[in-house]
Amino acid sequence: MDNTKLQEQIDKLKKDLTDLTNEVYSNNFSASQDFQKYSRFNTRLKIPHYDQIPTSCEQGELLEKGGALYICSQANRFTLV
Repeated sequence: MDNTKLQEQIDKLKKDLTDLTNEVYSNNFSASQDFQKYSRFNTRLKIPHYDQIPTSCEQGELLEKGGALYICSQANRFTLV
């Protein structure tokens, strides 16, 4: 490869790295991650408390109402656990 092509690749990598760094430090990511295997966390899980069950939810959300635990079993449907 000639030096011009190598320099173009280096410049592109520098730009990509700068763009990625800006995304990380600006908290501009809009993604989620699903864990399909058992994971151990060394912290407490805080479950939100509601006086009334919301009408909308995403599958997997948890909430507590009146001492009972509910999970969003499908879109916009909470089920008592």
